[in-house]
Amino acid sequence: QVYLGESGGGLVQAGGSRGLSCVVSGLNISTYAMAWFRQVPGAEREFVARISAAGYILRYADSVEGRFTISRDNTKNALYLQMDEVKPEDTAVYFCAATLYYNRVYSRVDSYDYWGQGTQVTVSS
Repeated sequence: QVYLGESGGGLVQAGGSRGLSCVVSGLNISTYAMAWFRQVPGAEREFVARISAAGYILRYADSVEGRFTISRDNTKNALYLQMDEVKPEDTAVYFCAATLYYNRVYSRVDSYDYWGQGTQVTVSS
């Protein structure tokens, strides 16, 4: 059974930093593109960042470009998101996701086949 487990969420002050992790079991992520999405109550899940299987191609939402960094360690079957200079509007539940299919639109929720349960990040002003 495939399991994606996010961790690292919590309370952080505006301007501070937070690191999220996503450890995967049940599949070898080395052939999967991985991504982070986030969601606030009452809103649709939105794309944050994506990384190709080998880690060379990165994509970011405009709202986090230059502040967030996505990375991965295929030897640990893990995905990471380093969040710097966080803002109150970054408050959300953050989800990791995986897909085998590179020809899908990377920013779409329905492009991903596997999802974690999410971890809450709250940024205080």
